[in-house]
Amino acid sequence: MKQPIGVFDSGVGGLSVWKEIAALLPNEDIIYYADNANCPYGPKSQKEVVDLSDAIVKFFVSKGVKLVVVACNTATAAAIDYLRASYNLPFVGMEPAVKPAAILTKTKCVGILATAGTLGGRLFRATTERYASDIKVVKQVGTGLVELVENGEQYSPKAEELLKKYVQPMIKRGADHIVLGCTHYPFFRPLVDRIAGEGVTIIDPAPAIARRVNDILEDQHLKASDTDAPKYYFYSSGTSSTMKTLLEEVLHVDTAKVALEENFTL
Repeated sequence: MKQPIGVFDSGVGGLSVWKEIAALLPNEDIIYYADNANCPYGPKSQKEVVDLSDAIVKFFVSKGVKLVVVACNTATAAAIDYLRASYNLPFVGMEPAVKPAAILTKTKCVGILATAGTLGGRLFRATTERYASDIKVVKQVGTGLVELVENGEQYSPKAEELLKKYVQPMIKRGADHIVLGCTHYPFFRPLVDRIAGEGVTIIDPAPAIARRVNDILEDQHLKASDTDAPKYYFYSSGTSSTMKTLLEEVLHVDTAKVALEENFTL
């Protein structure tokens, strides 16, 4: 039996990462778990996020996964150290893409749009100190954005209003690169590109995460055969209407050909 990859997020945001993994590794089976009954993770305590993440990984282990992607910046910041210490599995987490922004900036100023949990975490602090000590880092908590994606309102007037409120001040302060520091935020990409305008580069960490998954599978000789057809499984702890819509309309997945289970409790 082929071992799948496990990917989880507090909701549908991690589908932005799933998309890149499925594109780069087209022969891999992937199980995606959206914990949207407990979304968002951002305001929760570290212990709450660790406990939720641990329950999801236990479920993945029961399904025989070979690697877990924590496709949630908040869960990575809060729980990945615990998960790595608790399970004999490779884990790939969402690192804030401070390094590429710091390398590429011409204005010596970058913007980071993320959740409070990510911006207040040890990983973000360590990454910023290591790679961006000589540049200005403008931090912005994206309050309300996750909920808009979860409700399927990523192109709504409310979304545009919030994104203008968050993105424009970063640009006014000189940011020429803006990092999307939450896996939900790439679903706002058309709006963010329009608001930021030319001359500002938007960085989505998801492609780099997919490359990291590929590297680990190659190094550990865990990649599926080139002749294997992929199977995709999607679970959500709440209702799955937004996930189904995103899969069909944004990611162009035929949901009639995948397993999709909602209100799935662990």
